[in-house]
This record gives sequence, C-alpha cells and structure tokens, in this order.
Amino acid sequence: MTIAVELVGGRGKRLWPRPGRVFVAGPNQTFDHLVTAINTSFGRWDHAHLHAFQFTDGTIVGPLDAWDAPPEGALHSETTKLRRLALGEQFLFQFDFGDNWIHVCTVGDTKVDPEVELGGTPFLPWAVYGAGEIPDQYGARWLGDEDLDAPPPPDPEGEDLRALLDQMPRTDG
Repeated sequence: MTIAVELVGGRGKRLWPRPGRVFVAGPNQTFDHLVTAINTSFGRWDHAHLHAFQFTDGTIVGPLDAWDAPPEGALHSETTKLRRLALGEQFLFQFDFGDNWIHVCTVGDTKVDPEVELGGTPFLPWAVYGAGEIPDQYGARWLGDEDLDAPPPPDPEGEDLRALLDQMPRTDG
C-alpha cells in the first residue's frame, strides 16, 4: 500500500502548504516501523518521544509500555500490523506530546507491488516521494543554533568553500 503523510503542524505553528512524504508499506510491517520511517523522513534525529496514531473510530495505537496510563482499549504499536489499514483510510499521527507534531495520514486507493515500485520489499515503510520544507524538530535554523532567537551569522557567500570547490574536478557537460 502507499501511505501519504502530511505534516499539519507542531511547536504551536500550523503549516500550509503542508510538507509531506509518500511511503510504500507492507501489511506485515508494524505501526512502530511506520513511526521510524515517518520520523526519519521528516528529519527528526531524536526519536525518544511518545507518539500515537488515532483513527476515526476512536482506536489509538501507541507504545503502551512507554505510557504511564495507556488509553483504555489502545493497541500496541510494536505488535499492531499495518494490515489493519483500509484502502483510502485517513488517520492522525502525533509525535512528541510536548511539541505536538501532528500529521494526517492517507492510505492510497490502490495497492502497489513493492517489487515493481522499489525492486524489493523493504524492512521498513519506504519513502518514495516527498515535497515541502521540513521544520527542524526543535526549531534550530543551522548547525549549532543554540539561541533560537539570535540572528544568523553573516553569510560568507561561498568564500568558506573556495578551497574545496577549487579542488573539485571539472566536467564539460
């Protein structure tokens, strides 16, 4: 199946247009596998936050052993397989209950063959398409941005790269 995942917002900001990724996923993969794929493809390096999937029928899927008091009737994301998803179904994914990254997930209307789409069946759901600007998980704007309100350093306009660029081989076409 394919699952389109769009980032609705987080850290108190709603995003429009919504950045997104499309995954090819198999029925025997788990929701934990989907969590890893989503967080990786959205550029998150700190995966040590709570998460939950919520469905229109009220079902919640999450890491039950990590919650102090899991919601009644919730399913464990480590063992619940993606086979429970229906073609065309929509559901929500929430990551980091503090920063509240919300995603809307939509299962494609038709099944796909991973052998044709990817040349094999990956262990994890695999991102096959993506678009949009992904905000940093903690609001950093560059490596080393520790004061999120400070202005950026001056732009060296490529001068810091000149010695490296001069060493690159040239091609004629």
